[in-house]
Amino acid sequence: MALIAYTPLARGEAAAQPAIQRIAAKHGVLPSQVALQWLLAQDNVAAIPKASSVANQQANLDALQLRLDVEDRALIAALPKNQRVVSPDFAPQWD
Repeated sequence: MALIAYTPLARGEAAAQPAIQRIAAKHGVLPSQVALQWLLAQDNVAAIPKASSVANQQANLDALQLRLDVEDRALIAALPKNQRVVSPDFAPQWD
């Protein structure tokens, strides 16, 4: 079974994480590309990022070229997991 990430960038909150910003600076890419690449590298995960402009669509596609190293993945893995950023009305009660 695949997990579908309907809001994979957490409405910009993922890119606002200092660890994500450090990784982006290291690779010379956008923080959103780091967050999206990490998500796409997970097994059985499909991401549906919203991109209304051609520039954002291209940036999302360019995330496929990014290769995160072990250090990058460790920084992301250490991010807090007890926070909910997006909670739509139709979501089940997880908490």
